[in-house]
Amino acid sequence: MRILCLLLLLCPSLAAQPPVYWLLWFDTEDFIEPASDDAALRLAEGLRERGVRATFKIVGEQARVWLARGRHDVIRALAAHDIGYHTEFHSVHPAPAEYLAHLGLLDGAAEFSRRERNGMLLLEKLFGLTPSCYGQPGNSWAPQVNLALREWGVKVYMDDAGQVGFDQQPFWYGGLLYIFNLGPHTVRAQLNDPRALDVAKRRFDEAVSSARRLGGGVIQTYYHPNEWATAEFWDAVNFSYGANPDRSEWKKPRLLSPEAREVAYRIFFDWVDHVRRTPNLRIITARDAIALFEPRDAAPPAGLARRLADSLDAHEGFSAADLLLSLLGVEPRHVDGPLHRASTTWTLPEIPRPVFDRARQEAADFVRTHGRLPDAVWLGSQRLSLEDFAATLAADEGGGPVELRKGRPDFEKRIGRDAARLYNWIIHPKGFAPESLLEMARLQAWTLKPARLRR
Repeated sequence: MRILCLLLLLCPSLAAQPPVYWLLWFDTEDFIEPASDDAALRLAEGLRERGVRATFKIVGEQARVWLARGRHDVIRALAAHDIGYHTEFHSVHPAPAEYLAHLGLLDGAAEFSRRERNGMLLLEKLFGLTPSCYGQPGNSWAPQVNLALREWGVKVYMDDAGQVGFDQQPFWYGGLLYIFNLGPHTVRAQLNDPRALDVAKRRFDEAVSSARRLGGGVIQTYYHPNEWATAEFWDAVNFSYGANPDRSEWKKPRLLSPEAREVAYRIFFDWVDHVRRTPNLRIITARDAIALFEPRDAAPPAGLARRLADSLDAHEGFSAADLLLSLLGVEPRHVDGPLHRASTTWTLPEIPRPVFDRARQEAADFVRTHGRLPDAVWLGSQRLSLEDFAATLAADEGGGPVELRKGRPDFEKRIGRDAARLYNWIIHPKGFAPESLLEMARLQAWTLKPARLRR
């Protein structure tokens, strides 16, 4: 009876706990070493036996190699899980950031589609559905990719890097749900040291507690199947620092010993079992994630957009673009940020009312026509930067001449600043520091806002 009473007391408290969601994903990419195929198979089957569905983000060439090797057993095993996409050739140069660094938003999106679409189509054919998500190889991230993914029907960007983030939880950016840059909510167990497993378990439990303090949240863990097969990464031994050997010269990575492989499997499945025992935790895939969050597009509460006058940023879950659209009278929808940064050339402290009203109408028409925010808004032969226009519009109370306000783009603080550090992947050429991609990311940060869990 005492035990029953205790359970009755505990159950409501457990049910009242904020929800925590765990994503497990694998970048499935080693198309050089066949032992990595066996690792993917064993991981997929071991997780299925435990009732755990992971997301396997697969490289297009990896899938072609499986077909060439007759590894239909691997394909069948992975079909029981969620399938994402991980580029066409991963580390074979040029990597995405390399070929996108000197392109703009629109031509970059088209070039990404030209280079990467075939692998996506192959996965659709093999698994019978559109991959749920995309993630870049290494930290070869670029904002142009968002436009291409939306066109393909991909809704989730899932990976880990530091170019963009929002409070170490999922966020909306470029029209996609980003599970990215989660900080301490990204937790892994070392696969080569059983003594470190308890530390990893504690770190996971701390991440759960942190997510609950936020009112609910997401934790992610990622690996690569080749980590159970090889002692070094397949791409590092072939393509480091811009190296581009012919396929006939590709080298296989050194293999782990059989004993080291078994240690890695024991550690991993022990780790997974620990996660499974966590109370009120739900294990999800990238495909599940969209339904857990409030819709991307919604009308902001009346008056909220006026906060843009003092701070161009996300406010109460709405992006700066959302709020600007509401001021323009444009229906809620995703729009991309501007293509270029423009400066204000209007020099007077006030703008005549008819001139400003005409500019506002033209801005709304531009957004509806092009599906993005304008670089600037024209006042006859002079212009306002988009930032100054948004702040001025938000502060405008109607009536006579419009007082010019200077916009403060606070959303830019959520974009990384050190390109050399953020793109320091061993595959990129030495000195690769594409500041142009970070500048483009700042322009697209008009679309940035937190993803809020449904209640």
